[in-house]
Amino acid sequence: MLLWTSGVTEEHFPLIEQIKSWGYDGIELPMFEYDIEANRKIGDHLKQLELGATAVTVCTPEENPVSPDANIRAAALDRLKKAIDACQAAGVTHLCGPIHSALGEFTGEGRTEQEWERAQEVLGKAAEHAQQAGVTLVVEYLNRFECYFLNCAEDCARFTREVNHPNLKMMYDTFHANIEEKSISNAVQACKDQLVHVHISENDRSTPGEGGVNWDASFAALKEAGYDGWFVIEAFGLALPELAAATRIWRRMFPSEEHLARKGLEFMKTRWEG
Repeated sequence: MLLWTSGVTEEHFPLIEQIKSWGYDGIELPMFEYDIEANRKIGDHLKQLELGATAVTVCTPEENPVSPDANIRAAALDRLKKAIDACQAAGVTHLCGPIHSALGEFTGEGRTEQEWERAQEVLGKAAEHAQQAGVTLVVEYLNRFECYFLNCAEDCARFTREVNHPNLKMMYDTFHANIEEKSISNAVQACKDQLVHVHISENDRSTPGEGGVNWDASFAALKEAGYDGWFVIEAFGLALPELAAATRIWRRMFPSEEHLARKGLEFMKTRWEG
């Protein structure tokens, strides 16, 4: 839903019904507002439409799991708990995103062992809260230009494997992998025991199948790994200035949001089922 909005409300219900008519099985909610009643209404509507739901969120500099400041780490845990509670209200099964560290924050060097331990402690506690809510937290690694803490599948898998909690797993995003991974096959194999979610995202963040991602290798690797979870299109446009700035979208990359959604779904289905 980030293609259209940074916050789903009842105003988006007609759009969600359209998305259902296009053939989608579910939507991914931007989870930046934690109003329980509002999210419950969204969940009720999705249930009526028989649509599933996942969600995506981020951490801020003021709520950063890797911070040396214990108060900021406590704020990060509190933020994640609020997001988890909102997901439970909306019927969301998976809450994904770069929940390990603040988006776009850099120290000028690579991660430290202390940061690794801090993030694991915060996310381990968050996973405990997620378990009672019936939500799985899904850690996303990002490319080096958006994050310094986790940049590849192997490291992300090691991170969640060491925490060793059933409600903390990881995801694979074709956009970030296209930048960071030397071998798509090796990357997926390195994380297959932790992999529960996939973002289908083109190299220019536009319509999947109309760019430069090695889709043959991507789908072949996921099939070989026995992946059987969500495929969610993640794309961004210019409709939301703040989001466009955060994702570095400076020019229009597709004819329309409907074109991207319809063609992207057709592409996913033909490549996965074909």
